[in-house]
Formats: sequence, C-alpha cells, structure tokens
Amino acid sequence: MQIIRTTILLTLLTVIFLFFGFLLGGMTGAFISLIFAVLINFSSYWYSDKIVLKIYKAKPYENEKINLIIENLSNKANLPKPKLYIVNMTVPNAFATGRNPENGVIAVTSGLINTLNEDEIEGVLAHEMAHIKNRDTLISTMSATIAGAISFLAQFAWYSMFFNRNEKNFALLPLLILAPIAAVIVQLAISRSREFTADYIGAKISGKPLNLASALGKISKISRHRSLTGNSATSHMWIINPFKADGFTKLFSTHPSTQERCKRLRQM
Repeated sequence: MQIIRTTILLTLLTVIFLFFGFLLGGMTGAFISLIFAVLINFSSYWYSDKIVLKIYKAKPYENEKINLIIENLSNKANLPKPKLYIVNMTVPNAFATGRNPENGVIAVTSGLINTLNEDEIEGVLAHEMAHIKNRDTLISTMSATIAGAISFLAQFAWYSMFFNRNEKNFALLPLLILAPIAAVIVQLAISRSREFTADYIGAKISGKPLNLASALGKISKISRHRSLTGNSATSHMWIINPFKADGFTKLFSTHPSTQERCKRLRQM
C-alpha cells in the first residue's frame, strides 16, 4: 500500500511538472519538460548522495562502537553495511543517503554522538537503516528535485509574464501561484509518510521502539532551542528538521509531529 501511494504521488508530481511545461509552451513545452524531468531524475539517481555529503562537509567516520551497532543492525535488516560519515555539527541529528542499499550511507552529527546514549544512537541508526531498506533516500531526493524544478519554472514564467504582457499570460497567474504550492504539498506528503514508515520498520529492526522515541524527544527539544539557519532544501533528509521553523514552514513541514511519532512508537 505504501509503495502504491508513493508511486501515485511521484506520478502526480511529474504530471504537474509536464502540465506546467504545456502551459508555458504547448506540446513543445511539455516535451522539453519531459526531457528535463528525465535528466533531473538521472542526476538525482547518480549524484544526490555525493552532493548532500559535500554540502555538509561530511567525512568518513571510524568509531568502533558505532560500527559494531551498524554491523549488527545490517545483519538484522539483511542489508549491506552502509558507510558511516560524520558531520561537524553540535546539534544532534542524522540522515541517510545513497541511490540503493549497496551504496547506502548514514551520516551522523558530532552532536548526536556526544548527546545521545548508546541505546538512543542505536534507535536513530535503525531508523536510517529503514530509509535505506525502503529506498527512501532516492524517492525523497527525486520528489524534492521535481518540486524544486516546478518552483523554478513558476519563477521563470512569473518574470517572463511581466516582460511579455498580454491577457493570456495574466490569465495563467492563478496557476503560477497554485502549481508550485501543489508540488510542495505532494512532496511533503511523500516525506511525512516515509518518516512514519521508517520509524516503524526501524523499531522492528532494532526491536527497541522506546530507544528511538527517547532519541526523537531529545533531538527535537535541542533542535527547537539550537535550530540551524540557512537553506532548508535538505530538511526532509534529517531525522528531525534541524532548521528554524516560522509559521509558514510549520504549515509546510517535511516531518510529522515528534509527539505523534513518539506516541506511535510507544504503542508498539
């Protein structure tokens, strides 16, 4: 059911993208958008992991205890052992990346290692392992990239509308506003649903749902008081959104509420 739902949402995103191309340039615009979508997905598939690791200056990390936990979880999940990276960031957090389980990477922040206890770290790593198992790292990147491309097209159309003024162009104004919003909503629906699933499967892999619930509570509390500022384009990748949230970004949150996530884990 989850796979069907995600496939429908990804298809809907692509349809919005192609429709936008059609509005801007007819059948030619739709065809160009289709080629653009293929190129975007191809680039996302091959290079997204390298790009995000470079953004956060992540480096390979050797830690005997953490590597032992990852090896144990990999065996339980029947997955190849992912590579371990560290991000020099005092806020505790983690993310997974890689186009498939064979190229999986888990990145943890130095704040996570220094703040959480070993059981909580295991809960977080199991959650990230679940993302790799479900191939969420690829799906989330593709959805974010397509949604970003739709926003770019809308911005381009917005500027061209004012340089080439006519009644037809201004009739498209509601679509220029609504299409990017619809794309973001679909993208966030994908992101939030995958987080719930990763919590569930991660708890099954470790066999200790309360460890993850405890970790999420700690990470969320610290992130609220020491949130990051900057480009939040990768916020969907982290186990908890580390970026400062105002009223608008709370409305379009990439993650379900931590309270609801912890409640479900405790019910397990």
